[in-house]
Amino acid sequence: IFARMKIFTSAQIHELDKFTIENEPIKSIDLMERAAKALAHAIATRWDVSTPVVVFAGPGNNGGDALAVARLLAEKEYTVDVWLFNISGHLSPDCAANRQRLADCKKLHSMTMVTQEFDPPILDKNILVVDGLFGSGLNKPLAGGFASLVKYINASPAEVVSIDVPSGLMTEDNAYNVRANIVRATLTLTIQQPKLSFLFPENQEFIGEVRTLDIRISSEGIAKTDAHYTIMEESDIRRILKPRPAFAHKGTMGHALIIAGSYGMAGAAMLATKACLRSGAGKVTAYTPRQNVMMMQVAVPEAVIMIGEETAFGEAVDTTDYQALGIGPGLGQSDATAIALIAQLRRTQCPMVVDADAINILSNRRAWLQQLPKGIILTPHPKEFDRLQGGCSDTYERLSKALDLAERLQGYVIVKGHYSALCLPNGHIQFCPTGNAGMATAGSGDVLTGIITALLARGYDQTEACALGMYLHGLAGDLAADELGQESLMASDIIEYLPKAFKRLEE
Repeated sequence: IFARMKIFTSAQIHELDKFTIENEPIKSIDLMERAAKALAHAIATRWDVSTPVVVFAGPGNNGGDALAVARLLAEKEYTVDVWLFNISGHLSPDCAANRQRLADCKKLHSMTMVTQEFDPPILDKNILVVDGLFGSGLNKPLAGGFASLVKYINASPAEVVSIDVPSGLMTEDNAYNVRANIVRATLTLTIQQPKLSFLFPENQEFIGEVRTLDIRISSEGIAKTDAHYTIMEESDIRRILKPRPAFAHKGTMGHALIIAGSYGMAGAAMLATKACLRSGAGKVTAYTPRQNVMMMQVAVPEAVIMIGEETAFGEAVDTTDYQALGIGPGLGQSDATAIALIAQLRRTQCPMVVDADAINILSNRRAWLQQLPKGIILTPHPKEFDRLQGGCSDTYERLSKALDLAERLQGYVIVKGHYSALCLPNGHIQFCPTGNAGMATAGSGDVLTGIITALLARGYDQTEACALGMYLHGLAGDLAADELGQESLMASDIIEYLPKAFKRLEE
């Protein structure tokens, strides 16, 4: 879906349309026609002419798009019935123009103008509903008759195609929305760019499958517009990759330290250490309790093992000789471990990745956050993040808080999920498009910690190490799922497929 993607707010989308109209130059009605042609084509490739089409058009430009799509489908011999809602007695100019064009179309089956209460058409399972009620400009929840219509559509067995945005869904923040009053689309045909709210798990039930249609909005306008949200792309990630010098040796490829594991949690230390070795670090030292040493030496013979206290992390280590530190997987949360952790975080001079139990310890002692060094990387999953910064009603609120934390710490916060989000200290968020549901398994996060730690040790800066690490982690998971299926995927499979992920980026 996503190629070279900036994600714009609804206000920015409106400005880009205006910029295109003025600078291409093109009349707004002609730009609408261009969008409608792309929409009608996408619909016609999916549903054939035997499918009856019911179009619900609102009074604004989203309705104008829908009316133009209705005309184009009627001209392709589809049976099209249109319901145009004009409750306030005012249509946008382009909507009014397309209403006139539709009235002149001889092949249209029917058009009904709705100005007050109405009896909706019967929506059988063989009918296709085109939802063109409200687009990206919506700023308050649907109510009244429109809310009733949405509930009626959602209760029907008909398939639904939404134009740009399912009606009722806001493009960014849906915290105060009424979820029952949002169209549940089978397919969302979004214009030019995906919308921010499409990336959030709680909105998947509304957007269904998403296709992004390029209607040639001004590339100059897109380039000039600063987006706070972007989606990483393979071409961007390839550019980050550092070639391995021919005369490299282990001393020039970075020495990483992994502090992980407690009694019964040796696996977390193994996964993080192995992932670190697989991600290009010259040397990896794992500091782990004495109880885990034998297992670690067998499981990861390439690592240097530094022997800690008997069963848990209890004493900070000197990090002078290391280029990066990954800390937290399987660490445990005892008071002694907590005290050792804050001592470690305060005295470590090299870049750091803080994950899992290290984050949970900080959640229980939030005052310690003020003592974290600049440039620190935190990698919480949503539950860990909510424990750290307080409960969140939805993903938009969680990301807002994560961005706030990144700016306050002057650090990096990766909120893990289907589109893992990298919150940067400069106020930007980068989403990672790789990864799949098979990676929802214990140990996945430990692998990510190891990968990012290795990249930091190799000499990537924090922004590069986070972006490349997230992308590789997801890509390895995707390659593993292609061969093994999602259901059977384990964290160690992600490590097994890291070489293929690196290779794919290098080719």
